[in-house]
Order: sequence, then structure tokens, then C-alpha cells
Amino acid sequence: MHFRLLSAIAIQRVPRRILLIAAFLFCAVIVKANGQNAGATPAARNHPVMVTRLYTGSDGQSHIDQLPLEFHGAPDEVSAAEEMSSAYLARGAPGMFETSHVTRRKRYIVVISGAAEVRTTDGEKARLVPGHLYLTEDMTGKGHTFRVLGNQEWVALFVDFAQ
Repeated sequence: MHFRLLSAIAIQRVPRRILLIAAFLFCAVIVKANGQNAGATPAARNHPVMVTRLYTGSDGQSHIDQLPLEFHGAPDEVSAAEEMSSAYLARGAPGMFETSHVTRRKRYIVVISGAAEVRTTDGEKARLVPGHLYLTEDMTGKGHTFRVLGNQEWVALFVDFAQ
């Protein structure tokens, strides 16, 4: 995606401050997606946290599905640790549209504000809105389009996996 960067260049080592911000925002998305609060019962925590995944299928087409994020441990559950290489903020102006493309790197996307839509070449759609976690890994194939919806700019945190 071709967005204006709001912070450090993504290829460089990530400053600890950005990783802490990324971790905070990731946790905020998980809590909001779960509808939990500090006094949630263990039963309430067992509701799955869903991740919208954009990936390339064996047919060479991009596809969208929903996966539960797995948590382990008690009493406080955590997901598996992943090695990440960079984190940066990006924004798109209202109405911005990108033609069909693939993602350059496997990454999590945490939307901060605004709304956008991803559409695969076979017509599947996903809305990228605050309060949900997205995983993009369609690095080959025919790709997807991207459009900022509404009259508000779209701002998101991109957290790239180490390769």
C-alpha cells in the first residue's frame, strides 16, 4: 500500500517506543474485540478473538477468512509471541483507491481511525475499521484493491513480521 508514513521508515530497526505503542494498540484491539473489562470472568475471556486474514489460496487468488486468535496460560492469557521486524503508522485520504496489488510483507494491521475496504479479484470484501485485527499475507497471486471509505482519513498501525 502506498500511504504517507507518519513515523520512522519501516525497514529500519523499530525503536522501542514504537514497539510499545504497537503492543498497547494491539492489546486495546484485543480487549475491545472481546468486549472485556478488567472485571471480566474467566468464562467471558473464553470468547474467541477473531482475526480477519487476507491470504493467497492455491488457486492464485486472494481470499478473506476469519480465524480465532489462540491464547494460552492462566489466569491471564497471552497469544504466541511473534518476531516482528518493523512498525509504522500510515494514513490514506478519503476516497483514496489503490488498484489490484499484493502485500509486500506479512503484517498485522491495527486500524486507529476511519474505515476502508479491501476487495479480492473474485469479489470478496472486508471492512478495515477500528476495534478489529487484520492479518495480510497475500504476497503472491492476483492481489486485492484498497479503498478508503467515507469522508474521514484512514489511519492504521502496520506491524510487519520478521522474514
